Amino acid sequence: MDEELLNRLADAAGIEPNYRDIQGRLHQRSPETARQLLRTLGVPMETDAQAAASLAQLAEEAWREVLPPVIVATEGRDIDIPIRLPADAPAQSRRWSIDLEGGGQLGGEFDLQVLPIEAAAEIDGVRLVQRHLQLPAQPLGYHRLLLEEAEGLAASLIVAPAQCYLPPGYPARRYWGIAAQLYGLRSQKNWGIGDFGDLNTLTDWAASRGADAIGINPLHALFLDVPQDTSPYSPSSRLFLNPLYLDVTAIPDFLESAEARALAESSAACGTIRSARQSDLVDYLAVAAAKLAVLEQLYQHFRTQHAGESDIRNRAFREFVGNNGKKLHHFATFQMLSEHFGSHAWMHWPPAYRYPTTTEVAMLAQSNEHRISFFEYLQWQCELQISFAAQRMHASGMTIGLYNDLAVGVDAASADHWANQGTFVRDARVGAPPDPFNEKGQEWGLVPLNPRHLRASGYAHFISLLRASMRHAGALRIDHVMGWQHLYCVPVGNTPSEGAYVRFPLDDLLSIAALESHRNRCVVIGEDLGTVPDGFRERMANANVLSCRILYFEVEHDRFRRPAELPRLAAVSAATHDLATLHGYWLADDITAKSQLGIITTIDDERQSRIDRARDKRLLLQALADEGLLPHGIDVADSEQIAWSPQLANAVHAYLARSQCLLLIVQLDDLTDERQQANLPGSSTEFPNWRRRLNRSLEELIADNDLKAAMTMIADERNR
Repeated sequence: MDEELLNRLADAAGIEPNYRDIQGRLHQRSPETARQLLRTLGVPMETDAQAAASLAQLAEEAWREVLPPVIVATEGRDIDIPIRLPADAPAQSRRWSIDLEGGGQLGGEFDLQVLPIEAAAEIDGVRLVQRHLQLPAQPLGYHRLLLEEAEGLAASLIVAPAQCYLPPGYPARRYWGIAAQLYGLRSQKNWGIGDFGDLNTLTDWAASRGADAIGINPLHALFLDVPQDTSPYSPSSRLFLNPLYLDVTAIPDFLESAEARALAESSAACGTIRSARQSDLVDYLAVAAAKLAVLEQLYQHFRTQHAGESDIRNRAFREFVGNNGKKLHHFATFQMLSEHFGSHAWMHWPPAYRYPTTTEVAMLAQSNEHRISFFEYLQWQCELQISFAAQRMHASGMTIGLYNDLAVGVDAASADHWANQGTFVRDARVGAPPDPFNEKGQEWGLVPLNPRHLRASGYAHFISLLRASMRHAGALRIDHVMGWQHLYCVPVGNTPSEGAYVRFPLDDLLSIAALESHRNRCVVIGEDLGTVPDGFRERMANANVLSCRILYFEVEHDRFRRPAELPRLAAVSAATHDLATLHGYWLADDITAKSQLGIITTIDDERQSRIDRARDKRLLLQALADEGLLPHGIDVADSEQIAWSPQLANAVHAYLARSQCLLLIVQLDDLTDERQQANLPGSSTEFPNWRRRLNRSLEELIADNDLKAAMTMIADERNR
């Protein structure tokens, strides 16, 4: 195939020709990668003739739209409406109208021939011209624009704020919070996995020490048929929650049902729960077996005892199911089908069941209505418990409250993919190109959204994702936020290095995020680590999206950036779940683990990593010394001889607390002096990813006076 033609077609389809890595080196996308991604996007190009026809079709797509499917406008500004009609369209007066989201209608008239022509094209022998109708600014919201309704010319009109929401106290106030892996919390009452009840306990403790937020790992629904697949960043659905986080004993049906209590108190269940509580790692298989058995008993009680139409709880359940509509029904049906076929790998189900709208799926769903209702009941209980937790945070005085996390995608075999197949690019996977942190690149097993379908659908799925994640949150972390501008996509079967970036409509996605941010009073935080495009952080800052700043990466010209040098619009922390804890960093545990698992591939690379770590430790001590925070008796020159201590951890947290960053996040792992990190990227079963539990229980942490003093110190620094 002609390479120039291939490159033009790839560019028209949104496949970028190159990218720059962290070190500024330019990488070109290969012709074969372009061909494979074009296939995954459904763009014919096997011959030059096909490629030329596809290029022409892409160029003509917009011209075949009288109105774009969606127009995203900014609050307080006139709205520019592109209209494409035949050049000889009648010159009569025409009417526009807007059906407002909240009810009511606005409208007016315009003369088509008065509107200036800005472009022209000939499609199928018809000369088309593009004109622009300028409408006055409209209220915030999701509206419907119509031109001469009888002709069916309509578009979604989204009017959004120019910037995302910020707390009312900003910039005078600086906030801080604690981040925890919810599954890893220990307590005397949980069943071997941290739950929503533990989240309430953590809230009360943190609020009493002045914290403004509680950050948690994504709570997205995983696969109940394989509970041992534990990554919260490879979910089955980003619209619904993981029921293993339910505090079973807090569900009203548990108090009502003697049968459920008897099951939970049986010798077998008690033995399972006791063993799970004592384990250093979450035993997901045991936890799932114990919880789901009791949850099924609770549902049976609810179904029999609260079946009446006038029953308050039954009405609340039906209202929840009705409000969530098809999305919840499809999700619950997917879980029923996963049980029915013994696997959630829906691409291998019988063909008639691989789509949610077939007659066969409807018939099986009807005959398994009780089972589908059970999965809906689980989501109802999740909604009640997370809602209660969020309310408790605000009632305790937390300004921000729940700091939620939205994963970058869903597993290819997910419920979301099954239910919304046109929304995704089936034969590609999301990942990251090779960089100094992972020289082989990464392929995460996640299926990417299709940017063209997103636009064509008025961004419906994206809006649903934001609403589901922001509904109870005061802050939302967007995992790999660069994906809003471009997403690194790897054709199925390729190595991670054989991928390319695919463009996404950044401005539209940012505007929608701003609208949902204000509606939910939710701060938006963009995880902007790794390969960040030039100018991207500045664009995010202009939209009030907070940057993620990690202490380990804030080294420039052989010095750590000082607190005053960190940006205001940022969430700062010492580390993340993907990086070493402070204690592990000091001892280079992450380097040792990567070497043992082959992630660091050569002796020379390991040696250089240890040299770099020794230098960074020395630079960190110097930074603490310059701020007057270095603990007494520590000499910067002796960095390799200094043992890690809680005093050093306190100094690091005080250092970060002095920054002007809007939000400081302190990892609970660092407060409690854990060594092992939550997740080691590049590993799977070789490392206990997403399974490690805290060494001490919440009850022990709450009673620890040293921890109280450390948290008080952080609060004082933030309030200074």
